Amino acid sequence: MVTIDNVSVEFHGTQRLLRAVNGVSLSIREGDVFGIVGTSGAGKSTLLRTINLLQKPTFGRVVIDSVDITCYSGIDLRRVRQKIGMIFQQFNLIHTKTVFDNVAFPMRIAGKPQTEIAKRVLYLLELVGLLDKIYAYPSKLSGGQKQRVGIARALANDPRILLCDEPASALDLETTNAILDLLKGIHRKLGITMLLISHEMSVIKKVCTRVAVMSEGVVVEEGNVYNIFASPQHSLTQSLVAHSLDLELPERVLGSAKGALVKAVYKGIKAEEPVLSDAIREFGVGINVLHGKIEYINDQPLGVLILNITGNEQGVGQTIEYLRTRTASVEVIHG
Repeated sequence: MVTIDNVSVEFHGTQRLLRAVNGVSLSIREGDVFGIVGTSGAGKSTLLRTINLLQKPTFGRVVIDSVDITCYSGIDLRRVRQKIGMIFQQFNLIHTKTVFDNVAFPMRIAGKPQTEIAKRVLYLLELVGLLDKIYAYPSKLSGGQKQRVGIARALANDPRILLCDEPASALDLETTNAILDLLKGIHRKLGITMLLISHEMSVIKKVCTRVAVMSEGVVVEEGNVYNIFASPQHSLTQSLVAHSLDLELPERVLGSAKGALVKAVYKGIKAEEPVLSDAIREFGVGINVLHGKIEYINDQPLGVLILNITGNEQGVGQTIEYLRTRTASVEVIHG
């Protein structure tokens, strides 16, 4: 549905040329929730803005439904943008207008009749859970409520594509989860194609089906979100995934551990099997789970556990080899 073809974006400063996006090519299928993740300055927001031409590519093409829109302007560009909604990090609401008028604004610009506008606004405010705030002004809303208005406004003209630029980064953790759940619900209900920018892999994991990892203007890794979490290949992706899992052990635990410390990764159905209890019975060892979790990404289980295996040397060695046959991977951290 959306093809980014060898897109580069350059900015000319007084001292040097900055290439914020460097030869990126991506394909986003209809109905995808596609994430773009990276650290600050990676070029992800600049890339996102090329899709609705808020940022014109210096080189390359943006193709939507097999139509190259890269050189569009005027009325042709306005028509394309009406089918591409956008949610901003800082909400970008009109503070002198009510919630109703903020949501209605894109439809008025598009020339929709007032009766259609009123009906659509009521539907959207109910969808985002803000029908009781219809005549409130933004100054009377919490951050989460402001973003819900922003989401309703982005959906006003019934777009086929929704661009989400760090939609929850200005919010606290509880509100972030509520907004991400809302976006997931909207995707299930409307089937809309979403592109979501974040610097947090935890956000990508919660919402997206596919992801591209960006660094210094280029895509360093791309794939299914589950596979990226289960087997990250690039060092940046590995770092981002490790940060989101937060499996570091205190030095006192590392220093006092007897036997072997291993990191075991479980994928798919194996994450739900009694692997550890089977190993304890088979080899007569002790296994203590020091850290880890089993979670579900796109309804598929993924487990990462830090284990302390104790017992005689032979039993510990046999247990490690056994775990290698029953899990996706085993890394000996110590011992």
